[in-house]
Parts: sequence; C-alpha cells; structure tokens
Amino acid sequence: MDRFVKGFIIMSIVYLGIAAILGIVMLANHDMLALKFVHSHLNMLGWVSMMIYGVGYHILPRFMGRPLYSNKIGEAQFYLANISLVAMLLFYTLNMYSPGGAYRLLTIVFGVVQTVAIFLFFYNMLMTLLTKVEQP
Repeated sequence: MDRFVKGFIIMSIVYLGIAAILGIVMLANHDMLALKFVHSHLNMLGWVSMMIYGVGYHILPRFMGRPLYSNKIGEAQFYLANISLVAMLLFYTLNMYSPGGAYRLLTIVFGVVQTVAIFLFFYNMLMTLLTKVEQP
C-alpha cells in the first residue's frame, strides 16, 4: 500500500474520532452548537472523503488492472487535503470567536485549497480509469 494511501486511511480514522468527541461535547454543552460546521466538515471532508480517497486510490487502479496515473498527484493531494481541512476549520472557529476579515478570508482561501485537492483526486482517478493503456 502506498504511503499516501495509508495516510488517507489513518487520517480518516483520526478525523472520525475527533468528530465523535466534538459531537459529544456539543450535546453536553449547547453553547458549543456553534461548532456544527466544524463537526460536519470533520465528518464529511475528514472521515468520509479521506476514507474514499484512500480506498479509491488503493482499489480502483487494481480493478482496472493498471497503475495509478500519478503517485505524485496523490501525495500532493494528501498534504493539500489535510492541511487545508485543518486550517479551514481552525480559521472558521477563530472567526466565530473573534470576527474579522482576516480569519474569514483565510477560511475561504483554505476552502478553495480543499476544492483544489478534491479536483486533484478527480483528475487522478479519471486519468487512471479512462486513459488507454498500450498492450504489449
């Protein structure tokens, strides 16, 4: 298993644990319900998407009987997806407690970086699945 594939799977499990703890904290303290954006994004972009990336990168090329189009794109996506998710949620939270243009802008910037990471997966998978492989 490629290192970045294992990384996606491990990080997805970490995000699931953090999201579960945050969910319990939000239930116990209704003042924390303002963090539902953080909770939902930890679940969807953290747990679900990271698991899909990891499993997709590992299984889909094997189903097609060919190598992944680009391991370098997969590695880059791993770092971009994880850094942007953490940064986006951090700056979103900081903006909630200290509203200001800088935190809001940084939340948006890292949201855009997250979108770039998503499109890297999209591109890498489509190139893997749709590119014709020359037969020997």
